[in-house]
Amino acid sequence: MTKIVVIGAGISGVSTAYALLRQGYDVIVLERQRYAAMETSFANGGQLSASNAEVWNHWSTVIKGVKWMLKRDAPLLMNPSPSWHKYSWLAEFVSNISKYRDNTVATTRLAISARQHMFDIADREGIEFDHVTRGILHIYWDKPGFDHAAKVNHMLNEGGLDRGPVTPQEIASIEPALHGKFYGGFFTPSDSTGDIHKYTTGLGRACEKLGARFVYDAVVKRIDRNKRFGLSYGVHIKNGQAAERILEADGIVVCAGSASRELASMLGDRLNIYPVKGYSITVHLDDEHAQSAAPWVSLLDDRAKIVTSRLGTDRLRVAGTAEFNGHNRDIRDDRIRPLINWTRELFPGVNTNRVVPWAGLRPMMPNMMPRVGKGRAPGVFYNTGHGHLGWTLSAATSAVLAEVVAESVPVTPRHVP
Repeated sequence: MTKIVVIGAGISGVSTAYALLRQGYDVIVLERQRYAAMETSFANGGQLSASNAEVWNHWSTVIKGVKWMLKRDAPLLMNPSPSWHKYSWLAEFVSNISKYRDNTVATTRLAISARQHMFDIADREGIEFDHVTRGILHIYWDKPGFDHAAKVNHMLNEGGLDRGPVTPQEIASIEPALHGKFYGGFFTPSDSTGDIHKYTTGLGRACEKLGARFVYDAVVKRIDRNKRFGLSYGVHIKNGQAAERILEADGIVVCAGSASRELASMLGDRLNIYPVKGYSITVHLDDEHAQSAAPWVSLLDDRAKIVTSRLGTDRLRVAGTAEFNGHNRDIRDDRIRPLINWTRELFPGVNTNRVVPWAGLRPMMPNMMPRVGKGRAPGVFYNTGHGHLGWTLSAATSAVLAEVVAESVPVTPRHVP
């Protein structure tokens, strides 16, 4: 039977494994952590947001980045220390500004198609993930912000999204718990939210039922072309304290988030992914007063670059910021504090005495588009680089990738003696 090794057990890797299993492949998933969904897929903002499909390749992003460079609590923060990887990535980022409109429309369409894939999977496999279907509300404090959003809205509408403007009075009606004097907003009723960790681990269990094998604490040390026994690749892994061993496979799919760049280099490909750190807090709503004071409608505050998602009755996820600081995973108080202060300001009835902070590395390509498809060598594939939309896009990109694999490495039936 045709064997595929998937590297990475975050949302992209587990979704890819599931799509390949449905095609009839024998799948092994390698994960360097002890469990699935323990890195970027652990505590993100929770939004399944086609309404956030605008790519970042715009001159306004560059200007804000320069202006905020020395402000430690800025929504976008860049460590100015020299790094060839960082500055080559930024150069490519700027070169893709000309594709801003086309890539935004394309991302919108992909995000919309991903919805049905994900919902069908969750229904089929009985995955519970605190799914809330009350839409996403974008809020704007001033006219310039709202006017830019109106231009973006034309692109999102062109991509097929049902997103429209709302007045301050309508904002208050959509989410009564929200406090603030807003200029206006945009509302997307078809967007939703959920717990990415619950979904990914639930999908992982579904993969195991379909025959997938997960190997945890597995660090990939080397990947060789290997013609023995008719197989194509030997993946050398170090698994905990055990001796290095080799897994043989007909094909490899790299879904390893920010680590995909190093793995691609092993396979002869250049994959210019940069780890853009984001932060979140999970606010525990421990009493009825806090629960009633917290929002149920998901929010995006464009000025602060902060999003919220309600995760069941007793949790509120608040996330945001972008930090260009390499593979640093430190949780910094000066980056968490703005999330807490924002929550107190806009939801004064929410008690923030029990808050769990987190930081994760978004794997971003310079053009803000995921890398989905073949590598240079036969039998090598990628489904990675989803940036801030991995949760939103992975179900669709995994379906696309499974079709690409099927064309290049057809399934052969298991031999029964």
